[in-house]
Amino acid sequence: MRWTQTLIPTLREVPKEVEALSHRLLLRGGFIRKLSAGVYSYLPLGFRVLQKIVSIIRDEMAKASAEEVLLPALHPAELWKKTGRFDLLGEDKISFINRSGQEFVLGPTHEEIITELVGAYVQSYQDLPLTLYQIQTKFRDELRPRFGIVRTKEFIMKDAYSFHRDEESLKKTYEVIYEVYKRIMKRCGIQVKIVSADTGVMGGAVSHEFMKVCPYGEDHIVICKKCDTAVSRDLAERAIDSKAVLDQGEAQKKLEAFETPNLKTIDELTNHFGIRAEQMVKTILYVAGGEMVAACVDGATEVNEGKLRKAIQAKELRLATSEEIEKATGAPLGFSGPVGLKHIKIVIDADILKMQNFVTGANQKDKHFKNVNLGRDFKADLIADIRYAREDDHCPKCHETYQFLTAMEVGHTFQLGTRYSKALEATYHDEAGEIHPIVMGCYGIGVNRLLAAAIEECHDEKGVIWPVTIAPFQAVLMTLNEQDEASRRVAEEVYGQLTQAGIDLLYDDRRERAGVKFNDADLIGIPIHVIISERNLAKHQIEIKT
Repeated sequence: MRWTQTLIPTLREVPKEVEALSHRLLLRGGFIRKLSAGVYSYLPLGFRVLQKIVSIIRDEMAKASAEEVLLPALHPAELWKKTGRFDLLGEDKISFINRSGQEFVLGPTHEEIITELVGAYVQSYQDLPLTLYQIQTKFRDELRPRFGIVRTKEFIMKDAYSFHRDEESLKKTYEVIYEVYKRIMKRCGIQVKIVSADTGVMGGAVSHEFMKVCPYGEDHIVICKKCDTAVSRDLAERAIDSKAVLDQGEAQKKLEAFETPNLKTIDELTNHFGIRAEQMVKTILYVAGGEMVAACVDGATEVNEGKLRKAIQAKELRLATSEEIEKATGAPLGFSGPVGLKHIKIVIDADILKMQNFVTGANQKDKHFKNVNLGRDFKADLIADIRYAREDDHCPKCHETYQFLTAMEVGHTFQLGTRYSKALEATYHDEAGEIHPIVMGCYGIGVNRLLAAAIEECHDEKGVIWPVTIAPFQAVLMTLNEQDEASRRVAEEVYGQLTQAGIDLLYDDRRERAGVKFNDADLIGIPIHVIISERNLAKHQIEIKT
C-alpha cells in the first residue's frame, strides 16, 4: 500500500478533553475519528489492526472447535422479556417500536438470540457439546462514554456460547476457552490479570474477568498481597463486624425534618447545607422477586448491587422505577429514607452501625430528616456488606489492607448454567428420553478494547509500538527525498520485491520532509522501518530500523 493512495490523517494536537493515552494516540495516528459521543469511525490503519486481532481470535477459536455464526443485531423484545433482562438492562438498552407495532432491542449482547437458535435445532444429548461464536457490533446507550474506544455506545465484540448436557461438560469447555483467551491476549501483546468477578445481569455461578492494568480503565482490581487475593472490585468483600455498635461519642439528638426544596442528591445537599457525605445515609430502592428492598449505605459510598443480591438471596434485582418509589414511600425520587418505611425490607451496610445523628430522606417531597439514629428511629431487617470496597478496607481472610489497581476489562467468561435455556425452553433428550434444560457457558472479548489495550501496553513518547502480530503493516518503506530519481527507483524495486515476498508493506511515497516522515512512522508504530537515502545509496546501503 502506498501512503498517497490511502487515508492516514496524522495529527499534531488532539482536543484537550481527551484523557486516555490510547485515545490520544489513536486520534493522532489517524486510526479512528469521533463521529459523536461514544461513536467512532475506524480509518484504514485502525481497521487493519482490528482485522489482525480478529484473525488471531478466529485462529484460536478454531483450535477450540468453535464454529462462527452471525446473529441479528435487531432482537424481538419478547425474548428479552422472557428472560427478565428487558427491565434489568434499564436505560442502557436501546429499544424501539417499529412501524408494525413490534418492539425490538438493538442487541447489547446475544444470550437470548443464540439460545433461541440452538433450542430450535438441538434435540438430543448426541448434539452436545456445541460451541458457537460471532464477531459483531453491539449497542448500549452508555450514559458517560469515556477513554475513546474503551467505553462507547457502539462496540465490537467476539461473543462465544457453549452448550452442554451437564455442569461437568461445561467446566471442561470453560477451561479450554479460558486457556484460549490467555493465548489470544499473549498473541496481541497484552499482559492481563485474570480475576474472579460478579456475574451481574448475565447470571450464572462462576465468572472471570481478563483485565489490562492501566491508568485509563473503567474498572478496578482489588488485591491483597498477603493472602494473594485478586478479584474484581464488584466482587471484593471486606472484613466487617455486623455486631459492632457505635461508641457513643455524643448523645442522640431529637429527630427533625427540614426543608430541602428540589435538593435530591448527596452532592446537592452537601453544597447547599455544608453537610459531609459521611454524615448522610442514602436509601436506594430495588425490586427483587416482586418485593421492594431498601438498601442503605453512607453518602460517600455506592450500593454494590451484586453484594446486595447475594445478601438477600435474590436471583434478580433491579432499581425501582420513579413511579414505584413514589407509590411505596409517598415521595418522589430523591427523598427516600428508612424512617417510616412500611412493608419494605430494609438492608443496611455495616458502616451505619457506627453512625449517629445522620441525615436521610424523609419520604416527603422536598424534606429530609436530620439526627436519625438506627434502633431508635428505624430498624434494619438485615445488616451486611453491601457497598463497594475501598482502599482503606481490609481483606476478610487476613485483615490486611487492600490495594486497588485501575484496569480495563478486555475479556469476560461465565458459567451461565440453565438461566437462559429454562426461560426460553431450550432442551435436549437424554439416553432414556427424558427432557433436560441445556447447560450454557458464555465467553466475551471486546475486540476494539484489545486495540486500545495494546497501545496502553506498547508505546513510547513518540507514539505507538505495535506488536508485530497486530500491526497495521509489518514494515514501512520511506525515501528521505522522494524527488531524487535514484531513491525513487530503488524504493520501487524494494517495494516490489518485499510485496512479492509477502511482506505487508506501507510505502511512504509522500513528497514530505524527512522529519515529517520519521515522526509519522514513529507515531503510527509500524515495527520495521526501511529507509532509503541518497547518502546510503552512495555506499550501496539501505537502512533498516526496528
